[in-house]
Amino acid sequence: MTEEEEFAQTQPRSITDLQPKMRLQGVIKEAQLYGAVVDVGMEYDGVVHISELAPRRVNRVTDVVQPGDNVTVWVTNVNAEKGRIGLTMNEPPRVDWHELAEEQIHTGTVARIESYGAFIDIGAERPGLLHVREMSDSYVRDPSELVRIGEQIDVRILKLDRRRRRIDLTLKGIVDEVEEELEEEPAKTTMEIALEHAQSRQPGHERRHEKRRPYDLSEREKILARTLEKHSKR
Repeated sequence: MTEEEEFAQTQPRSITDLQPKMRLQGVIKEAQLYGAVVDVGMEYDGVVHISELAPRRVNRVTDVVQPGDNVTVWVTNVNAEKGRIGLTMNEPPRVDWHELAEEQIHTGTVARIESYGAFIDIGAERPGLLHVREMSDSYVRDPSELVRIGEQIDVRILKLDRRRRRIDLTLKGIVDEVEEELEEEPAKTTMEIALEHAQSRQPGHERRHEKRRPYDLSEREKILARTLEKHSKR
């Protein structure tokens, strides 16, 4: 099965199944002054406004698409009651501006390196700036000493400027914070390990095809079991 066939099988069939950012395959049905009408295989057609046909400014819809063209589109908004499906031909960012917040930790990809820092793609509308002074507590002469193009790194959002669409990032303190999030469950105590081990050796926990063995504990296990029993009676 080709990728196109697999995608076609998973494509939603009703307007009620649609969600923003969902990718669809469609066919241009009409080219109007305001945009293009797209048949996405549902009970209602979708509309791509002229401003959503391409990243650049478009003067005429027919400069970009023609009736009968197969296109890939993404859902921008849905109104099931009125049967309206808003679409775009510009792939939306993985993370919207309203979803971003200072102190968030994101895994991004180094997109560009300059003398003053590196630009990290965290899936937002545009890459964030990791300034050279935010790469380490120590002096960094050249950003390429610490990062390389295409490398994936964890960064923290230091500052957001929504008006200027600017994201400032930092690496400082990021290692400790990530380790805390990925920290494993606390290690079991010696008594807990001894109890689990003893229980696993009881007849009820043996496999059916194994011959039952008499319940036996080493001197160390007996001491730990008695200690655990005393604590449980308190």
